Amino acid sequence: MHSVGLVLHPQRDSAGAVDAVLGWAARQEIAVFGIEAEISRLHCAAVPVTAEELGLRSDLVVSLGGDGTMLRAMRLADGQRAPVLGVNLGKLGFLAEVDVADLPGALSAIDNQQFTIEPRLAVDGALGAQPITAFNDVAVVRVPGDGSAVVAVHVDSELFVSYAADAVVVATPTGSTAYSFSAGGPIVSPAVEALLVTPAAPHSAYNRGVVISATDTVTLQILPASGRLAVEVDGVVAGYAEPGQRIDLRARLAAASVVRLGRTTFYERARRKLRLTDSAEIPMRTSDGASGSDDGKAARA
Repeated sequence: MHSVGLVLHPQRDSAGAVDAVLGWAARQEIAVFGIEAEISRLHCAAVPVTAEELGLRSDLVVSLGGDGTMLRAMRLADGQRAPVLGVNLGKLGFLAEVDVADLPGALSAIDNQQFTIEPRLAVDGALGAQPITAFNDVAVVRVPGDGSAVVAVHVDSELFVSYAADAVVVATPTGSTAYSFSAGGPIVSPAVEALLVTPAAPHSAYNRGVVISATDTVTLQILPASGRLAVEVDGVVAGYAEPGQRIDLRARLAAASVVRLGRTTFYERARRKLRLTDSAEIPMRTSDGASGSDDGKAARA
């Protein structure tokens, strides 16, 4: 490894994490790049570059922040050779691999080749003449006061279902734990090659989502009864769609990749960070297998 690129949260204190990366890089004689506007406030020794240069020149990209910073780092690494190591600086940080306290150990593991690379799927499309790419999701969302999102979902040009809802979300497996999950969609392993279509607060009898093969094209047709819709790409408004407009979306495999250290599985992280709980009707059991609720008798009473 010859170079590392830093992507920083614009507000959170990342000085300690940056110092850890700089110290490790100095010992290994590795060049460190940072986006000029981000590193200028830290007065650190990273070499200032443009966002485009960082993706092109880095062998590893280190994201220091939360999930938004991680998604931005993945976009910078899109189509490049550099995998992304996510370091959580606070809050949920679902996409991050390690917390700041574990960063020195993670860098040592990278030195010792004790890591794997996990490819991540993106969803590409166009909003008029503007290309869009998301690693979490593309969502068409009602604008307050402009009416519901009335959207027909076509799969490979064939109508599947129409929704009247607050929003319709097309998510990658990476984004299955974000907006799609909040709207009632399933949790999907990032190893799955598919797109998820999930309606948010649907006003129709059919209120379920659908999982679509990564080889199929998803088209969102904004129907005449719809209001004007905001088009959110990874949570950022990229523009607006009017009734009659169509948005074609297609999955792109291995658009970027992330570093995995093998310390936890996706399912362990999902259960812990989303605070998943079991049904109250299921008796809790201790580590020795004994029931913690009288074998569920109280729950059945």
